[in-house]
Amino acid sequence: MKYTTCMNIQPTLPDDILQAFNVSVPVLVDTTKIANIWKVIRPDGHPAALKVYHQQNMKNERPGLAFLSALDGCAAARVLKVTKGEVLLEWLNGPSLGDLTRQGRDIEASAILACVANKIHSEDRDIKAELPHISQWLQPLFDLQLSHHVSAQSRCDMLYCQNVARRLLASQTQVRPLHGDLHHDNIRLGARGYCAFDAKGVLGEKTYELANAFRNPKGASRIVQSPDRVDYLAKTWSHVFGVEQVRLLEWAMVKIALSISWRSGGQLEDDPDLSFLSMFRAITLKNH
Repeated sequence: MKYTTCMNIQPTLPDDILQAFNVSVPVLVDTTKIANIWKVIRPDGHPAALKVYHQQNMKNERPGLAFLSALDGCAAARVLKVTKGEVLLEWLNGPSLGDLTRQGRDIEASAILACVANKIHSEDRDIKAELPHISQWLQPLFDLQLSHHVSAQSRCDMLYCQNVARRLLASQTQVRPLHGDLHHDNIRLGARGYCAFDAKGVLGEKTYELANAFRNPKGASRIVQSPDRVDYLAKTWSHVFGVEQVRLLEWAMVKIALSISWRSGGQLEDDPDLSFLSMFRAITLKNH
């Protein structure tokens, strides 16, 4: 685990936070753009994960915590306590499904991911929070400006994805609360089996739940960008998860375009995923 800050200053966990959560022995295990994650020990001797958000800003993860809380441990990490800027979660020791794929066990990881998704959506959940609608998430894709530097192929692909996204939004079925970021590195093995975590929480079509997993995990681009893998996942996941294969491919394609839009800052010049998007579009059209 690597951690780097300006002047190599390691973050510390204030005593008042430790006292508020009644935990001890904090060990920094990871850092993200929005939070530090600590392994801590509860009074019963069991470990837990304490996520401390920078400037107490959970950004788009607060609705996700409401989603995880509603699952109450069903194929998901248990939410033990939430404050304004911190959350205490069940400890998941690993490995992640991303680790399995990077070890060459992608078929096994893909099967487990679909199983976790099915368990999460095995029944309707009472989410005691207002979740953003997926149409809000897709707005950056619709607002995207394309620079003159963008190739004709990429321009055509992005405009095509905008049109597909509008059609999907207008014809949604099985609309429900979603994890919103269900992919290989957001599912880890714990004492109760494989569990999802780091949910975003969004209201949208069930099919979208698996969309982001097509472009994951990171660090396995040779596997992820294989046309055979895309075909395999589309056929397998659509059957196991009970959704339409073409529609699953379309949502996954739209998610790739959306991620490109997010990274662009509103004006697309170039992006490493544009070639992947072009390949994905070809596969999707082939399956129509």
